[in-house]
Amino acid sequence: MLRAKADESDRLLLAINDATDRRRMEETLRRRTEKLERSNADLEQFAYAASHDLQEPLRMVSSYLQLLERRYEEDLDETAREFIEYAVDGAERMKALINGLLQYSRVGRKEDEFEEVDLGEVLTDVLDDVAREIDRLGGTVTREALPTTYGSRDQLRRVFQNLIGNALTYRGDAPPQIHVSGWTEPDGAAHVIVRDEGPGIPPEGQDKIFRIFTQLDPHGAGQEGSGMGLALSQKVAQRHDGALWVESEPGEGSAFHLTLHLTPNASRDDVA
Repeated sequence: MLRAKADESDRLLLAINDATDRRRMEETLRRRTEKLERSNADLEQFAYAASHDLQEPLRMVSSYLQLLERRYEEDLDETAREFIEYAVDGAERMKALINGLLQYSRVGRKEDEFEEVDLGEVLTDVLDDVAREIDRLGGTVTREALPTTYGSRDQLRRVFQNLIGNALTYRGDAPPQIHVSGWTEPDGAAHVIVRDEGPGIPPEGQDKIFRIFTQLDPHGAGQEGSGMGLALSQKVAQRHDGALWVESEPGEGSAFHLTLHLTPNASRDDVA
């Protein structure tokens, strides 16, 4: 009898200790999560403020350089004009980087309205915007019906702009050929694929292209950009409880997969 009571007391004590340890671990995890969320919020706020505040002085630099070129054009020799051209070009590239950083920082902010979005309509709007460029390049875009999802129309439009824009830019020597397809997965997620017939992306570059300020230009297109488009697009996908990745083989083109699984019942804070 005494041994049974002792065993019961030991089990009770172990249960109490286990519960105490579990609460301690949960509290430690909660504090670390809150610290990480504050750190991410601080980084987003810094990126937003820095990129916003840098725009005006950069605009002044670019404007005065162009004014200098126009006002003293007759007094400048070829070398001086070349130097000014380099400086203006550098300012414009810096402006593109700052704008990209500003857009990237805004993805996690509570500014966009979330609603039901017809991805087919979003694609139509984007293709209308680039129709002249497609014609100029002699390219073609084919499409299938796309699903409806829930999210920010503006952010999703930006994703399509980046994916279609990349396919037009990094096309190789042949006119761009782009195909957009999509469907709804059994779990309700929207799945879209933007496929091109370009030179493809080497395996070692398929993760790097989604890093901020990274631009491989693996196709030798000689194009310059901010290196922000795919990083921003991936962040938007994650913001919508989804993902963005690429499947590609050199010489075989690329297929960018976008999944979106945000629902009206999901809190935007949970996916920020």
